[in-house]
Amino acid sequence: MASDTSGHHERLAHDDRRDEIIDAVRAVVAESGISRLSISAVTKRVGCTRSLFYHYFPTKEDALQAALDQSIDAFMAQLTAWNDQRVTGDIEGALNSAAHMLKTLVLQQDDAMPRTVATGGNAGLYATFVHRVADRTARYICQSTVVDFAALHEVRIDHLYETFYVLITGLVMFVRANPDVPEETVKDIIASTLHIEGYTAKYPERRPTR
Repeated sequence: MASDTSGHHERLAHDDRRDEIIDAVRAVVAESGISRLSISAVTKRVGCTRSLFYHYFPTKEDALQAALDQSIDAFMAQLTAWNDQRVTGDIEGALNSAAHMLKTLVLQQDDAMPRTVATGGNAGLYATFVHRVADRTARYICQSTVVDFAALHEVRIDHLYETFYVLITGLVMFVRANPDVPEETVKDIIASTLHIEGYTAKYPERRPTR
């Protein structure tokens, strides 16, 4: 029993060190940009050896991906909270909050990592980040929100995952290029793409008859 407890504490300590390295990656990128990210800058900030860095991450790119994973995990937590707080039957309310959430994700007012990646000139890295966000988001929505909707209404789109994936990636790029786009416009794009605009006050004439 004692050895199990000791192993558990050791595992937590290792996890803490890994988190410290990721936090340092986020700080270096936020302050200096991706081009200035180096293993030496990270280890100096953490106060650890390069060998400890390599124990967790083979390259600085791996550490950067782990830092981006944290940003994606944080957004997924927001998405889960949004889904849990939806009011059954209030489709317009869900659309309003979804449009706001998506704009916040793209503009990243509270998380410098994705914004820095987006403006750092590394198009491939940002494209990979957007893909991962869209993939996880689309899968989650198909397994949760869509299931709840289908229990009460007809789902009027085919290729569910693909539709959500394309919608999310398209909106991310559009909002990034047009940061001042009104949330109402984002909401309309989401609603019309998913063929649920008839459940909003703006298009009552398009409400399905069954």
